[in-house]
Amino acid sequence: MGIVIGPNQYGKAEVRIVSVNRDNARHTIKDLNVSSSLRGDLDAAHLTGDNGNVLPTDTQKNTVYAFAKEAPIGEIEDFALRLGRHFVGTADGITGARILIDEYSWERILVGGASHDHSFARAGDEKRTTAVTIDGGRAHIVSGLKDLVVLKSTGSEFWGYPKDKYTTLAETNDRILATAVTARWRYLHTDVDWGKSFESIRSTMLEAFATTHSLALQQSLYEMGKSVLEKHPEVGEVRLSLPNKHHFLVDLEYCGLENDNEVFFAADRPYGLIEGVVTRDDVEEAPQAWYSLPQF
Repeated sequence: MGIVIGPNQYGKAEVRIVSVNRDNARHTIKDLNVSSSLRGDLDAAHLTGDNGNVLPTDTQKNTVYAFAKEAPIGEIEDFALRLGRHFVGTADGITGARILIDEYSWERILVGGASHDHSFARAGDEKRTTAVTIDGGRAHIVSGLKDLVVLKSTGSEFWGYPKDKYTTLAETNDRILATAVTARWRYLHTDVDWGKSFESIRSTMLEAFATTHSLALQQSLYEMGKSVLEKHPEVGEVRLSLPNKHHFLVDLEYCGLENDNEVFFAADRPYGLIEGVVTRDDVEEAPQAWYSLPQF
């Protein structure tokens, strides 16, 4: 029986970069967290410590900053494609690259009712994401969002589930449904208006969440993914991870008050975690390595 090195990669994780466009008095900013991972002929590095094909992770970091200066960052998908193709095309022994980017959103501060030219406020915890994989001459793009917190105060039920001696949860036909959406969608090609596609997919998922009378968070997940595929032919599949942010009705009978679905305790843990893939039945299944989400 022999021992061999299995699949491997290496890179620089979480390079924080803020780029300010000062072409005119009205500045714009791009706030990113960039991670790079390189793959290829790296057996010697693991087996004998030969670093002949190991492009230093510090060089990868420096490349991120230099590329942001040499040309506008633009859409995060385009920036990731530039980085990944550069590493595969110029680093000896490197045949694949994976670039992960989170983008943090900023909104202009209003002053006297008008948006300020160079002052901004962070727009919550939501992040736009992309995972670009360069495999030889092929490029695969999986974009998405995470930490998009949504809530509907009615239009959600939960009943008809199995019960045993450990069940204490009461059935309900009217509950708060809340979650923090993490979504990834796989593009079928690279001829995409990334910004327009992202905004439309985000709006589509929000509309589906709001308008689906939900009998289970699983049902909402499917409707959100299905609506994206129905409206976006450039997308092959959608992966969703939805933690159920539970809201429990507070019992106020002890003080003589009736609580008619008005006062709730918001629990942060433990929570139900609902995950799934909504896909077209006529597209090739994507390798797990294309995704930045763990397998589920």
